[in-house]
Amino acid sequence: QVQVVESGGGLVQPGGSLRLSCVVSGYPEDWYAITWFRQAPGKEHEEHEGVSCISLDDGDTSYVDSVKGRFTITRTNARNTVFLQMNNLKSEDTAVYYCAAGMSCMYYSEPDAWDYWGPGTQVTVSS
Repeated sequence: QVQVVESGGGLVQPGGSLRLSCVVSGYPEDWYAITWFRQAPGKEHEEHEGVSCISLDDGDTSYVDSVKGRFTITRTNARNTVFLQMNNLKSEDTAVYYCAAGMSCMYYSEPDAWDYWGPGTQVTVSS
C-alpha cells in the first residue's frame, strides 16, 4: 500500500520561508518521481496547480514559472523523502500543498497523471 504524507505547512509573513516535507512509502517501482501541487482558496473548482517536481533516479527538477528562483525541491539519499524549500513567500503562494507520487516529471502540471496523493498541508502567507 502506497502512503504519501506531507508536513511543514503553517502561517508565515510575506518574505518569509517554509520547508515542506513529503515521505513516500510502498511505491511499487524502484524509481519514480514526486511532485508538489497546490490549490489556492476560492479555486476549488479549478485543477490543482503543479508547482515543482523531482525525479528520484537522476534528480532532475521542474518548476512552474511563478516559483522559479524562490522554491527549491530536493531529495534525500534514501530517495523516498522530498523537501520543498520555499523562500520569499508571497500572499499568492497561500494554498493547500499536496505531494504526489508518479512515474515522470514530464507530467508534473497534470494532476490526473499522478496516482498517489497525500492529504495536503496548509500554507498561509499573511501579515
